[in-house]
Amino acid sequence: MTVLRRHVFSLVLLVAAVGTGCASAGPTDDFFTAIKRDNAGAVERMLKAGFDPNVHGERGEGGLLLAIKEPSPRSLKVLLAWPATKAEVRNAAGESPLMMAAIKGQVDVVKALIAKDADVNKTGWAPLHYAVSASGPQQVEIARLLLDASAYIDAESPNKTTPLMMAARYGGEDAVKLLFDEGADPTLRNEQGLTAGDFARLAEREPLAAQLDKVAASYRKPAAGAPRKRW
Repeated sequence: MTVLRRHVFSLVLLVAAVGTGCASAGPTDDFFTAIKRDNAGAVERMLKAGFDPNVHGERGEGGLLLAIKEPSPRSLKVLLAWPATKAEVRNAAGESPLMMAAIKGQVDVVKALIAKDADVNKTGWAPLHYAVSASGPQQVEIARLLLDASAYIDAESPNKTTPLMMAARYGGEDAVKLLFDEGADPTLRNEQGLTAGDFARLAEREPLAAQLDKVAASYRKPAAGAPRKRW
């Protein structure tokens, strides 16, 4: 092969490689890049041009969930307002936008997602688990919103962990009190045989563990319409 022919052949390979790289990019990549940069104008233009807001990106998550995680508030506002945006586009781990907004304490986003028919009672880990796995007044407000939307208070994770157990280890004591006052069962055990009191002990929250043990010892599930015992 002459020098000229080798040069031409190399140039052809280079052009092919560049073409392949360009082909890998496209509207989906542009969409997720716009969300990461919080370029709401670009997101809105793509939606108006017919782009599906519910596609999954290369990391297996939808645009709505990504906008919540980043956070990209301007893009999130556009996506929530867009009629075709679905609230239940989950990531590869089964997390929903509502779960992500709940653990991040994004009260207004939680309200908007519930209004868009987000599933407050998805099987496995539920939004209520996530809401009480962080501390702060916004977490209690979100837990109330979920309960008002008929979230099951003793929802079980795949290993039968309940929201009360998560609150006892990771959340604020105000969230623990809210759940108990609203009817959470402190006697339940997960697959490891642990109660909410045990979860508090794992976090070295001894006074909380003692209080949970106390209410569990005297707990009786109230009959329908009967007043509940308070914290």
